Amino acid sequence: MTTALTSPRLTLSRVHPPTLQTIPDAIAANVERMRSATDARLMAVVKADGYGLGAATVARAAIGAGAEWLGITDAEDAAALREGGVEAPILAWLNPAGVDVAQVVADRVDVAVGSVEELRQLIADASAVSSGCVRVHLHMDTGMSRGGVPLAEWAELLRVARAGRGRIDVVGVMGHLPDADAAAPARNAPAVLRMRQARDAVLRAGFGPVLVHLAATSGTLTDAATHFDMVRVGAGLVGIDPSESVVLQGAARLTASVVHSSVVPTGTPVGYAGAYVTTRSTHVSVIGVGYADGIPRELDAGAGVAIDGVRCPIVGRVSMDQIVVDTGERAVPRGATAVILGPDGGAVPSVQEWALWAGSIPHTVVTGIGPRVERAIA
Repeated sequence: MTTALTSPRLTLSRVHPPTLQTIPDAIAANVERMRSATDARLMAVVKADGYGLGAATVARAAIGAGAEWLGITDAEDAAALREGGVEAPILAWLNPAGVDVAQVVADRVDVAVGSVEELRQLIADASAVSSGCVRVHLHMDTGMSRGGVPLAEWAELLRVARAGRGRIDVVGVMGHLPDADAAAPARNAPAVLRMRQARDAVLRAGFGPVLVHLAATSGTLTDAATHFDMVRVGAGLVGIDPSESVVLQGAARLTASVVHSSVVPTGTPVGYAGAYVTTRSTHVSVIGVGYADGIPRELDAGAGVAIDGVRCPIVGRVSMDQIVVDTGERAVPRGATAVILGPDGGAVPSVQEWALWAGSIPHTVVTGIGPRVERAIA
């Protein structure tokens, strides 16, 4: 006989688990906005598990809205997309776990190469594979000193590439804009020049045609000179414009339940070390998310969440598993839903607001949401 003890969450609990919803329609709208800013192809960058929102979900929404390529950090992540039925061209450009040449050939995944040594190793590994050759995008250091081949080393890079023909196929040239978030095209000019120099060197070496790509979200929105053949949009997919020049649609909604409520008198300390003390008699509610779930521990005093359309301030320190909010004269029942962040506007905090409260950037907010938060698609 089945008893209540065998399924306590179904029979005893009114709360729902913390849940992060991904909103595909918002992703599609953001892709359409990016496409309106350029004539170049669009690569949807779904690294860091699609900025925390699910790489496959974000990829499908972006492709459905017109993205032609996908970008990923590691070829192993690309393999997971292929296993999930994603067929669009994929570029993996960092590969911290290394490159399994047989796997990337089988999965039809392009690989970026950011040093002469890396190219030599890739050619050596490809020599041991009996079928196919690796499609390669040569990575130019456009001024960040954060990976990529400096212009002074391109002659050697291309000499090695020519010697590796048949094992590699140079199909692209890429770089990054060091200062695109400033939304000032003049700041991008040195990187644009280096990309042109890299492209021309590749063509003179007898490779081509090649796909040239430099701009990410900010460059796509603010500087047509950076677009070349393709733009790479990552943060913009999920509603983040680092240049703050365009309002995009937020693609994430994080909710959690109130797990405890009480009335406390004036002068009551809240949370560890009594860092906050109530100044009046008030209602407080505990919400079941904390810094283990991605809530930043250090927050400005203005931080809050939405409950029933009302912004409720967070009081006391953020704990590992919970936060406390002041609901004033309202008594909030256990099981009520708190919207931690979302695109809804009004009382619901945006990702950008959370970044301001944490003294960080929106990227860290969405990618920092922890693994024990359930994922869902809106």
